[in-house]
Amino acid sequence: QVQLVESGGGLVQAGGSLRLSCAAPGRTFSNFAMGWFRQAPGKEREFVAAISRSGGSTYYADSVKGRFTISRDNAKNMLNLQMNSLKPEDMAVYYCGATSLATYSVRPIHYKYWGQGTQVTVSS
Repeated sequence: QVQLVESGGGLVQAGGSLRLSCAAPGRTFSNFAMGWFRQAPGKEREFVAAISRSGGSTYYADSVKGRFTISRDNAKNMLNLQMNSLKPEDMAVYYCGATSLATYSVRPIHYKYWGQGTQVTVSS
């Protein structure tokens, strides 16, 4: 069992920045590739970014590439998402997920564990 707890969401003006964190207490964090997803009202959960178990490989959705940075600290069991140059279309509930696949995935179905989500609101 992996418990995930997101934090760092909030209200920001377009062009601003936010840093999301996902805490994963326990000694198994490094066994999982991790991902960030987001879900806007009335829409399906969509992939944002993912990172390998070691943190050596990352992958981004085209819509956030160059603006968002995913990182992890396995010693602290922490996953982060630095979001810069935020746009109104980035507004959603953001979720972190953990997958036991050997590599990361862009498909939510591959993620076994999820956090409760944190709201990101971007005003124009």
